[in-house]
Amino acid sequence: MNQYVTGSIIRKLREEKKMTQLELAKHLQVSDKTVSKWETGKGYPDIALIEHISKALGISTIELLSGDDISNTNRSFNMLRTKLYVCPICGNVISATGEAVISCCGITLPVLEAEPADEMHAINVEQVEDEYYVTIHHDMTKDHYISFIVSVSDNGMNLVKLYPEGNAETRFKRNRTKKLYCYCNKHGLFEQRIIKKR
Repeated sequence: MNQYVTGSIIRKLREEKKMTQLELAKHLQVSDKTVSKWETGKGYPDIALIEHISKALGISTIELLSGDDISNTNRSFNMLRTKLYVCPICGNVISATGEAVISCCGITLPVLEAEPADEMHAINVEQVEDEYYVTIHHDMTKDHYISFIVSVSDNGMNLVKLYPEGNAETRFKRNRTKKLYCYCNKHGLFEQRIIKKR
């Protein structure tokens, strides 16, 4: 965040909505001089107004606070570019197929950066008829475990949640699977590409 709610993003969004400063001010029950101060950086909106400003401008509160205008320019998304987010507070797993600002439990989540699977997080794949049987030989204790395994194809993804003291294994349909991910609660996200056998 460059500063607390940038005036430039307020002005840009207001102009895109073809609103005058006076119209926005009336909507927010402030003066047009107040809106002008925000837009020129001579003042900042009160925290109690942030949600109202967001709604008036058609932007999320997170986008407004970050100063980033998130727009969907990725009209033909690619599932193989799926981004994963994990909330460190509640464990919620969220995916996005393009740029996004993701928040959970009141915090903005960073995108997980996948590393190639190492020896400790090796993703073993065995073909069984029309499925991949996936196993990870990893501790599955209450404190250290594989939280989930994801299969990504060019037309979708399948996430299987795992639990401590269970087995780090699952099955996925082979059809169009291109990539597998596993998430270790201590070491992060690991990936392995699927190379089709002929």
